[in-house]
Amino acid sequence: MKRIALAAVCAAAASSVLLAGCGSSGPTNKDDSAFTYLLDRKGAWQENKLEGLPPLPQPGAQLLTFDVSNNTPLKFAIDPASLTVGTDGIVRYTIVITSPSGARNVNYEGIRCDTYEWRLYASLDADHNGWDQTVANDWSRIENGTLNAYRAALYQDYFCANKMPVAKASAIVENLRYGRTQSTLVR
Repeated sequence: MKRIALAAVCAAAASSVLLAGCGSSGPTNKDDSAFTYLLDRKGAWQENKLEGLPPLPQPGAQLLTFDVSNNTPLKFAIDPASLTVGTDGIVRYTIVITSPSGARNVNYEGIRCDTYEWRLYASLDADHNGWDQTVANDWSRIENGTLNAYRAALYQDYFCANKMPVAKASAIVENLRYGRTQSTLVR
């Protein structure tokens, strides 16, 4: 009888020790709203006001070309003078897309690193004399699988890492200039 009572006491003591380990120091479902901004900045995020547009790339300007896909005949280049990294986490740039026949599309765009989105601010006007801001759009998801997915290439290879811009504008320009992609920088 003493052995059974002793076994019961030992079992009760072991249960108490195990339950004590499950005390209030473990995970909870408590709302840690003080840290929510780290996980989801959509509520507090605000885009910086656009303070004008960069000058159009001039003929003969030293544009920085980059690869998008072996399957596209188009050539893609960034005007280094236009590239900026805003305090709002947006990388803004002028993109020049040239067809094999020499036709060019010129856009001023932004990529938002924390949401994998892009936005058009302006395009070269029909007379090729200035910017047309009437074509501006709201934020849209970046397309990965399209033949000319240059925004995905810019996001992944040059502009963003861990949902943040990878560096200051000058460092991004240097990476573009020398073809240093994120995959070649991280070894």
